[in-house]
Amino acid sequence: MPSSLSSAPGAQPAAASVGPAVATPSGSATYVDWASIIGGALFAAALSFVLITFGSAIGLTMVSAEPGEGVSLRWVTIAAGIWFIWVAISSFAAGGYITGRLRRPLGDAPAEEVETRDGAHGVLVWALGTLLAVLMASSGVGGLLGGASSAAGSLAGSASEMATEEIEGYAGRMLRSDGNLPSAEARSEIASVLSRSLAAGEVSEEDRTHLANIVAAETELSPEQAQAQVETVATEAEELRAEAVEMAEQVRIAAVIGAFVVAATLLVSAAAAYFGASTGGQHRDRRISFRHYGRPY
Repeated sequence: MPSSLSSAPGAQPAAASVGPAVATPSGSATYVDWASIIGGALFAAALSFVLITFGSAIGLTMVSAEPGEGVSLRWVTIAAGIWFIWVAISSFAAGGYITGRLRRPLGDAPAEEVETRDGAHGVLVWALGTLLAVLMASSGVGGLLGGASSAAGSLAGSASEMATEEIEGYAGRMLRSDGNLPSAEARSEIASVLSRSLAAGEVSEEDRTHLANIVAAETELSPEQAQAQVETVATEAEELRAEAVEMAEQVRIAAVIGAFVVAATLLVSAAAAYFGASTGGQHRDRRISFRHYGRPY
């Protein structure tokens, strides 16, 4: 009899109850709704373009061609960085929200699973938008980092080796006098000594003495006057090189900080896209429209 069979020793126990099963897509259905992802990415790109254009207009009102007028370059850079952070985060959050509203849920998955899928679609919006910015926009993240690195490298190179025109100018000033014009050989020798010395960091005492002897031989200056003239020009050249080194260091530090800020902004933007898509999915399931925002009910 059935009752005796069910209670017989060795009978298999009844299967334990389990939670609701997560539906799996069948046929051509897929969990990834690329149409909603592309739509959200395009919306995020368009919104960021509008906000960046608006920020550029504000930035132009902060600067002036008149000396001493307008906001300093330092504060303009800080304001531009803050605006870039806000634009990236808000644009990806809005794009994720649009994707969450447009995504078509599959099956009767639990609420936690639905929220995770919506958030994952927001992250894909962020990934697609970032790739589009790097690949298609010349002023995107890749261009920003590349430009900063190139600027730092160029200034570092110019700091270790001054321009030929500047070296020639210092050589001409050392040979300046009211007498005859100095020979081309003397100018070339002074330029060579200055270039080698400044590349090493400073003009040594031995090089200063050698330069003073050349100046005294090529001009009508006394040895003391030639030495003083060499000291003045050499000190000015060393100060200019020190300023170039300091500028290169500041650019390097700015490039490092900028790279970290961009990376951190992208990570925060990914989180904003995730939560934006999750919020959009909740509003989709609860059938909340935009016209209900701001109402007490």
